[in-house]
Amino acid sequence: MNCSTISADVISYTSLFEDEKRELETGIKELLSNLTKKYEKYSFYGRLVQGDYIECAIKSPEYALRIALLLKTYVKTFQFKKERGKRARLKYFNEHGIRLAIAVAPLETIDPENGIIDGEAIYLSGRAIKNLSSSNKQKIVIKNTMFFCSSDKKQQEQFDTLLSLLDTIISKCSAKQSEVLYYKLLGLSEKEISEKLKRYQSTVSQHSTAAGWLSIEKAVTYFENTIQ
Repeated sequence: MNCSTISADVISYTSLFEDEKRELETGIKELLSNLTKKYEKYSFYGRLVQGDYIECAIKSPEYALRIALLLKTYVKTFQFKKERGKRARLKYFNEHGIRLAIAVAPLETIDPENGIIDGEAIYLSGRAIKNLSSSNKQKIVIKNTMFFCSSDKKQQEQFDTLLSLLDTIISKCSAKQSEVLYYKLLGLSEKEISEKLKRYQSTVSQHSTAAGWLSIEKAVTYFENTIQ
C-alpha cells in the first residue's frame, strides 16, 4: 500500500543568525506537533532533524500536498531583515522558505516512538532533497523548490508539473499573504482568519486573492481526489 513522505530543508539556513534559527526551529516543531494531532488517525509523523531538515510521513497520500503547502507557507511567514548584517543569501530564504519533495510509494515503518521512517517513499523524497541541496550549494539562482517523486513515471510527471506551478505561485507571496494561505489550508474561513490575525476581513480577502488562493485550492482538491 502506498504511503507518502515529505522531505524538506530550509533554504539559506546558514544565513540566519542563531536567535533566528531558534525562533524558526521552535515554530516548525510546534507546527509538526499540531499536524500530528490534526492527522492523528492517518498516522502522521513529522520531525525536525538538525535544525534545518524536516521529515514527515503519513499513511494517506491524499493529504501530502496540503501538509507540504502548510509547511511551505508557514516557513514563509518568517521574514528576517537584512539590516542585521550583510546577508546576500537571506533573500532566498525570504522568497522560498524551504525546498521540499513529496514521495508516494510504499513504506515499511512509521514508528514515532523510536523515530523511524523506513521504506521506498522516504528514500525517494530524501534522495531528491539531498541531490538538490548538493547541486545547488554553489548556485545563486534557485529555480524550483517543490518536487514530486514516484516510481510510477506517469504519476511523477503529472504531479511534478502541478507542484512546479504551485511553486511559482507561492514564491511570489509575501509573508502576510503566506499567513493567510496557511490558515486557509487549515480550513479556516476568511472571517475566522480576520479574527485570528486581528485584520479586516476585506484585507484577508485581498491577500487571499493576490496570493492566488483559488488556483491553489483547485490544485490541492485535484491532488486529493486523484492521487493513489
